[in-house]
Amino acid sequence: MFKIDNEFQNANISRTIRFTEKLFDELSMYAAKNNISFNYLVLQCCKYALDNLDDSSKIE
Repeated sequence: MFKIDNEFQNANISRTIRFTEKLFDELSMYAAKNNISFNYLVLQCCKYALDNLDDSSKIE
């Protein structure tokens, strides 16, 4: 299950990423609902996705 974590408080590498309007709106809603920044939620989602890749997709 996805849980909000404080692991990424000091993220400092800047990148540009584009979202569809629908995905951006949904992520923004979840960030606001959990009282966290949009950026912080995106970091959490990326970490969760990487941690839950199937074994054949993982980079060793």
